[in-house]
Amino acid sequence: MIISRKRMAKAKVEKLKRGFSAYAETKEVADLIEKELAQLDLPVIVEQTQIGYWFIPDVPAEQPLDNPPGPIDTHCS
Repeated sequence: MIISRKRMAKAKVEKLKRGFSAYAETKEVADLIEKELAQLDLPVIVEQTQIGYWFIPDVPAEQPLDNPPGPIDTHCS
């Protein structure tokens, strides 16, 4: 099965917009996520490890989420 890296990155950005962390295994997907985030001006913390990239929403703990968590597409997580 061929998975679109752009579609995968967009799905991960949607998770970040809902307040969830996202993980990218490759630099290519991480770069696409960062490009989307720059357009949205969405503050995140990026942690690069030896096995991939973690994107963590930089939201104060007392700030409520605008959109409550919904189902997550398991094909793009």
